[in-house]
Parts: sequence; C-alpha cells; structure tokens
Amino acid sequence: MAGIFGKDIGIDLGTSNIVVYVKGKGIVIDEPSVIAYRRANRKSTKEIIAFGREARAMEGKTPKGVEAVRPLQNGVIADFEMTGALISHVLDKASGGVGFLSHPKVVICAPVYVTEVERKAFIDVTLDGGAREVYVIEEPLAAALGVGLPINEPRGSMILDIGGGTSEIAVLSLGGVVVSNSLRMAGNDMDESIINMVRQKYTLVIGPSTAEEIKNSLGSALPMDNEKIMEIRGRNLKDGLPKSICISSSEVREAIDPVIVKIIEMVRETLEETPPELARDIADQGLVLTGGVAMLEGLDRRLSEELNAPVIRAEEPRYSVAKGLGKLLDNLDSMRKVIISVGHGMR
Repeated sequence: MAGIFGKDIGIDLGTSNIVVYVKGKGIVIDEPSVIAYRRANRKSTKEIIAFGREARAMEGKTPKGVEAVRPLQNGVIADFEMTGALISHVLDKASGGVGFLSHPKVVICAPVYVTEVERKAFIDVTLDGGAREVYVIEEPLAAALGVGLPINEPRGSMILDIGGGTSEIAVLSLGGVVVSNSLRMAGNDMDESIINMVRQKYTLVIGPSTAEEIKNSLGSALPMDNEKIMEIRGRNLKDGLPKSICISSSEVREAIDPVIVKIIEMVRETLEETPPELARDIADQGLVLTGGVAMLEGLDRRLSEELNAPVIRAEEPRYSVAKGLGKLLDNLDSMRKVIISVGHGMR
C-alpha cells in the first residue's frame, strides 16, 4: 500500500533518457537525461533552469554562465548533484507535484557491472531526491521482466540491451543472472562516430543532436534495398561559415559499423562462457534485443546472421526496462530475490 506516501515508482535512469513508471498508471515520463543550470553567483551556486527536452534543446547553444549537462555517463553517475536534481524533478512530476508529501517507494535499475560504491550512489542520490525506500535491480533483469522472458524457470534466456551509454548482455535462469557482460559503448558512440566521419570527410562540424538525428534517419546494420540520402547543416571547419551537405545511409553504416562489431564480439564472448545446457536453450529460443538502439534498421538480422541464432526484437524496446520495473512494483514481495540492494531513508 502506498498510502499517504503516494504511488510506488520505477525509474529507468539511462545515460540518454530517463523513463518513469508509476504503479497503477504506467509510463508517465520519457525525457532526455539532460539538465541545464546557470551559476547563480560567484560562490558557484547552481540554479536549475531546465530539464529533459527543454534542456536538451539548449545543448551546444548556451550563453556564458549556462550549461546543459548529462549527469550520467556510460550508465553511471558522473555528477551527483545534478543527478539528484534530475531524480527530484521526475519524482515530483510523477507524483503530481505534491513534492514533500510524496516520498514514494522507488525501484531503480543499475548496470550489471557497477561496483558497490556506484550502486550505493544510485541509492543515495534517489533518497536525496525524495524517495522513502529504494530498491536496485540489475538492468538486464528488469528488461527481461519487461519483455516477458521466463526468468524464474530452469532454462536459459538471453537478453541484449543496447542503450545510449552501455550495451549489456545477460543469460538468465532461475531468477538470476548466470553470465553477463557489458560494454561502455552504445548509441552515443555511434553518434560520436558520425560526428567524426562528417568532420573528416566533409570538414563539417555537427553536434550530438544532429548526429543522433542522422543515426535515426539513415542508420542501418545491413545494406538497405533502397539507400537513403539526407541533407545536413553544420559549421565549415575551413572558414567557420554555415555549410550544408548531403550524406548517404551507406556512409553512416560504415561509420557506425565498428561499434556494432564490438557489440557482436561481446555477445560472442558471453555465449562462449554460457553453460552448455543454457546455450542449447538460447540456440532454440533465441536472443531478445532491446534498448533504444534495437530500432536500428537491420540490427536484429545482422546479429542473427553473425551468431547463428534467432534474434527477436522486443516490442517497444525503449520501454522494456521501465515495464519490467512496473512488474516488479506489482509483485515486490514475491520478487525480492531479484533485487540486489535496498536503501531506506526519510526526508
């Protein structure tokens, strides 16, 4: 019972996006994990001026004294103060603005490889943000719950979650992670590869938002039947003036391919470490692909060809983790064995 403390909340706190699930309501927030602030005085006090989409629109465009930052890098907290402010904001928004009256129970996910110190940071920053209790679950487990994999059964299930800052693979059985692997390389690295390619090939400077737009519009893991072309604008490195060029999907595919190859290598290594009986289950049932990058055209087919196993792309892959957190909230007592850390506090 949430009672006077308001609704229980699940937070998928990603490097690129923050998705919030409220028990009884479903997904209520899906925003970029960006926060903008200005230095309020000479003592460097930070005044928050924007969150989410509004803050993301400011990236690369802020005047002196204003910064738009992503407080999480590669799945872990890089800026404790700004992460706390971001969580406080979404808790307040998710609880209908009742603020200090809310104090919800929160389930938050962490990358599978985080240290005890990093995991404690997730708990502390969420408690500081206004939570009453904090439960931490490994991200692949939450994603597997979200897509409906039979993780409590004595058979192997494999899930690959490719987000903005990290790619994580896990083999699950009997309610736990049997084998896992992670790579601090994912969608943001693809964006960076596009930025570098455009700079080197066309002496054109573009920002992360433009690179992400290019990836989403032209990106693919395999050759397309009908290759695409897109006009992009940026700053000419030679004279500093605005410049526009046309870029093709084949150029983008070549630029992001090294990242895809690294992810495939990680999956292969994990399969090699998987016990034979579970590997047999995976060969029969396949691997489930989730996370924002799962939408990249042809990625499921490329993985299937390279791994010689079926690959199923999850429905609404960006929301798999948040949906899994929702299922955990609905059955918290019966699913405590999948929780790896608990923190209590009261504000």
